Formats: sequence, structure tokens, C-alpha cells
Amino acid sequence: MSARVVLSSGFSRRYTGGTREFTVEARNLRGVIKALDTLYPGLSHHLEEETTVAIDGEIHEIGYLQPLRPGSEVFFIPKLEGG
Repeated sequence: MSARVVLSSGFSRRYTGGTREFTVEARNLRGVIKALDTLYPGLSHHLEEETTVAIDGEIHEIGYLQPLRPGSEVFFIPKLEGG
């Protein structure tokens, strides 16, 4: 099933040459990350370390087996760091 994936503008500038939106075929979050890593080798590490994930408007800790529904929207949001 396909999912719409969105990266923040700052994250996309650093890692994807500015491309912010993707459509990928995946059944779960692990599949999304793998598909993006195929397009941009090494990106999975940055996604796992530097982002939080919202799937269909609900924020999740990285739960790789988090299922997707047809047409799910997956947003990778930069983690906030506090001092």
C-alpha cells in the first residue's frame, strides 16, 4: 500500500536536496524508512536518530512495526532538544 511521507524543510535541505514529499510503498514504518534509505542511502540513520514520527496525525516513538493504512500520511518531525 502506498503512503505519503513528508519531511521538514530543514531536514530535507540537509539530506534529500530539498525534496520534502514522497510516495512510498510500505506496510509499516520500517518499510517507509527502508524505502527512503533506498532513495537516499544513509538517510535511515538520520531518520531514526533525529526525528519523531507522526502517522495520520498521531505521534509515535519509533515503532518499526507500526502498521500503515492505505493512504496513510507519515511525517518525520525533527526532535526537540532541551537544555
